[in-house]
Amino acid sequence: MKTVYFDHAATTPVDERVLEAMTPYFTNQYGNANSPHQLGNNAKVAVEDARETIAEIIGAEPAEIIFTSGGTESDNTAIKGALNATAGSEIITSHLEHHAVVHTAEATKRDGGKPIYVESDSKGYIDPAKIEEAINDDTALVSLMHVNNEIGTINPIKEIGEICSNHDIPFHSDTVQSVGKIPVDVDELGLDFLSISGHKIYGPKGIGVFYMRHATPWLPWMHGGSQERRRRGGTLNVPGIIGLAKAMELAVNDMNEHKKHFQSLRKRLIAGLDDIFGNRYQINGDKENGVPHIINISFLDPEGEGLDGEMLLLNLDVEGICVSNGSACTSGAMEPSHVLDGIGLDNKTANSSIRLSLGKDNTADEIDYFLEKIELVINRMMSTAEA
Repeated sequence: MKTVYFDHAATTPVDERVLEAMTPYFTNQYGNANSPHQLGNNAKVAVEDARETIAEIIGAEPAEIIFTSGGTESDNTAIKGALNATAGSEIITSHLEHHAVVHTAEATKRDGGKPIYVESDSKGYIDPAKIEEAINDDTALVSLMHVNNEIGTINPIKEIGEICSNHDIPFHSDTVQSVGKIPVDVDELGLDFLSISGHKIYGPKGIGVFYMRHATPWLPWMHGGSQERRRRGGTLNVPGIIGLAKAMELAVNDMNEHKKHFQSLRKRLIAGLDDIFGNRYQINGDKENGVPHIINISFLDPEGEGLDGEMLLLNLDVEGICVSNGSACTSGAMEPSHVLDGIGLDNKTANSSIRLSLGKDNTADEIDYFLEKIELVINRMMSTAEA
């Protein structure tokens, strides 16, 4: 059976060029980067070269790059580290963040932390003025994602960064869905902390970056060794680090080409949906100005009621089409997406949604295949409901 993968916001296949760069560090160059012998030194040199590559891509200094296990650890590191290092207790964020931010912010309550949630508009944008209103003497950190992983909205991070800088408040952004897709420069955006995950950009799973600007108040929360200048204990994932650097390099080099490809596929998809369903579907988020590779869609019956999204997902899977109903960290949960709830969708509409996230190797034929099968699946679901 044909398999069509439209779930690249959940994870991506490892690019062959990335795997090629990683392979020697699984085999003949297997040294521990903290070992004093030649094999260890070879690994250390490779790690530092990768650190320089990544730093250059995001406009940072190499010493500001800390390797982690991925976006979730990096988000935890920013929130816990900033809270532990400052006199403030409040974390300003939003209900639309990845659970790695929301759940971590909530967990800080046990130690006296206090999450402050700023509301978004109906497209998922956070108004910078609302951030300024929320900042006070107890603010320890502002944490807002760059690109929303479920609806693709691009937040005005630069404007928010300027506000945080004016108030001398550390600013963190989860850039897991933006690095390699749109330009990310820590100085341009005014970021003090940043999170990156390798497996979202055709790199390996289990590797990420936590960027920390020099002199920003922060204390480590993971201990156990002298690695990463005593900021993150644990044996370095050398193959993963090499793979992440290569993946970021490739993604940035091909960014404009990929963007045009995504825009073309998105245009074809929306035109097809318009022809088939008319006003019986809606795109959630910003239809025009979000990132082109993430499309969140709700499907409605003739009475305007949302269809069963879980059943829609399962039926598409039977047809060989891989999509999701939200973040990969929450898929399978029988509850509305917290992001769709946060932008004001009612439960029925939110529960009728699926997310398509496009990849560099998706084709126009695959879009046409999806359009053929989604019409078949929804007609079948409607016939069953009427029976």
